[in-house]
Amino acid sequence: MCGIVGIVGGAAATSSGGFTARRMADMIRHRGPDGDGVWTDTEAAVALSQRRLAIVDLSSAGAQPMISHSGRYVIVFNGEIYNHREMRAHLDREFGAHAWRGHSDTEVFLAAIEALGTKKALELAVGMFAFGLWDRRERRLVLGRDRLGEKPLYYGRTGKTFAFASELKAFQPLPDWRPKIERNALALLMRHNYIPAPYSIYQGILKLRPGHLLVLSDPMLEPHVESYWSASEIAERGQREPFQGSSEEAVDEVERHLRRALEGQMIADVPLGAFLSGGVDSSAIVAVMQSISPRPVRTFTIGFNEAAYNEADHAKQVARHLGTDHTELYLSQRDALDVVPHLPGIYCEPFSDSSQIPTFLVSKLARSSLTVALSGDGGDELFSGYTRYALADAFWNKLSRIPIGLRRASASLARLPSPDLYNNVVGSIMPLLPQRLRRERVGDKIHKAASVLSLRTVNDVYRRLCSHWEPAEIIPDAVEPPTMLTGLEALPPFSGNVERMMYIDLMSYLPDDILVKVDRAAMAVGLETRVPLLDHRLVGFALSLPLSMLRAGGQTKWPLRQLLYRHVPKALVERPKMGFGVPIDAWLRGALRDWAEALLDERRLREDGFFQAKVIRRAWSEHLSGHRNNQYLLWDVLMFQSWQEATRGASAVAA
Repeated sequence: MCGIVGIVGGAAATSSGGFTARRMADMIRHRGPDGDGVWTDTEAAVALSQRRLAIVDLSSAGAQPMISHSGRYVIVFNGEIYNHREMRAHLDREFGAHAWRGHSDTEVFLAAIEALGTKKALELAVGMFAFGLWDRRERRLVLGRDRLGEKPLYYGRTGKTFAFASELKAFQPLPDWRPKIERNALALLMRHNYIPAPYSIYQGILKLRPGHLLVLSDPMLEPHVESYWSASEIAERGQREPFQGSSEEAVDEVERHLRRALEGQMIADVPLGAFLSGGVDSSAIVAVMQSISPRPVRTFTIGFNEAAYNEADHAKQVARHLGTDHTELYLSQRDALDVVPHLPGIYCEPFSDSSQIPTFLVSKLARSSLTVALSGDGGDELFSGYTRYALADAFWNKLSRIPIGLRRASASLARLPSPDLYNNVVGSIMPLLPQRLRRERVGDKIHKAASVLSLRTVNDVYRRLCSHWEPAEIIPDAVEPPTMLTGLEALPPFSGNVERMMYIDLMSYLPDDILVKVDRAAMAVGLETRVPLLDHRLVGFALSLPLSMLRAGGQTKWPLRQLLYRHVPKALVERPKMGFGVPIDAWLRGALRDWAEALLDERRLREDGFFQAKVIRRAWSEHLSGHRNNQYLLWDVLMFQSWQEATRGASAVAA
């Protein structure tokens, strides 16, 4: 687990490549506090560097950049190969005993590349990773990212230099770094609260998509990007060849796959434990961990005094039943609020999932005792856990029965009067209305309902359901780039709407929101996180389970629940789903009000030139008055504004 960087071409690589690469790596020192290294080839104009968080093989034999046995390849690697022992035995068996220098997974992966080629090595590897590989013979750079996107990798060209890094802030030391904010990516942030791959907040800088390789033969030419693992193909196969066994056999298979994943992911040369919320996913992970472990698993939970946001009591009951070595910490409002000023530094581009705050706090708590923590992320996307799937499906089934022509005509009629006219009419009869309706901007709601009537596909419905802002309302001239919901790639031919929505989340919401949130929060304190449910073999099996089995008996995540009931009494975990959140709505009216007011100042918004200031000010006024809860809309803008303020020194400007 590390932070990696590299540069190819340009004066920065030829004259002072080692110095520049080391400075880049130092910008992400938090990702690897245990050591650093740099490798340069002045003639080839390439420099690679890494900050190391030592997890496996703590000796110098695991240090990077690492040169292959023949000297042909040099690699910087971030992540873990969980089956490196099996890969090592395979290489020794097939190619004769290797002169191993140590027992690190990076050395094994590099040897596999040398013996089999990059794609074959990736086929064998089970893990989470991002890497940069320099081929000294071909003078070619290869970048790769793990199948599901647990580890980040940014890349792009600045001047005549091609650069890559684990985080955007690492680009700052590049001599030609003149970042410009990409308005179209900002539009995506306002819609989703994150910026989906392959886009980033800066023009010309992209994220490598999960399961993809990039090959660069000339720093001044466009690199070749291709998929080496296709979730689409796996999903199509699952549709063609669904699991044929019984429900009980499906649960057996889920447990077998999860146990195998955990046997690899519980290997570390440093202290290891798990996050435990008391929900289905994390409880299932910890339950199977404890069944494997010869000693109590170390588990960590944070609690809040606000009952609506607190799961600590549930986690404690699960931990007590399983016999884990449990640590919980109740946090005050002040503890959480103190994190807010640090969010722009933790998240290298604007990111506004407010559960970033408790995620950072639980990571900080775990890091006081651990170097590696396992999490339960991925269960909702793989086993149909989100209620929005059924909601969107039911809504579309009703809406699609109405002819599109009639829907469009109705929408046009509803939009003829302006929102203000509707509001004025309602205002004139306000004394006759219920108190709730008096506070609503009815005209806005009618126009929003009219826009829903015009939606043409279930993808459009799901996109609207998952949207925060409609970017056209607040960002002049922005054009949203294609995403998984709008044609970034062709979707597999799913048998139902829910399966399609699950796949879209697996390919976008999960890697671009959930995994970003966890990676940046944990790496900010030097904690490695591992996600057992995203073992690609388990993912492949989950994608073969029919929806009737995932939602049997009216329950979401049925196979995972049944697995958990084998270890934990049903009564301990059966309760309404609770998000990992904090009361942002109340904080914006209270302790964060002055901070937010400064960032949402109308003059400031106008001068920055990104937003329609009046629309945002209206949303802010409505929230303060209590007429509406605009916490998520406002948090999107506030996270961009605070990030922009923190990065002004990097010369970020509107374009």
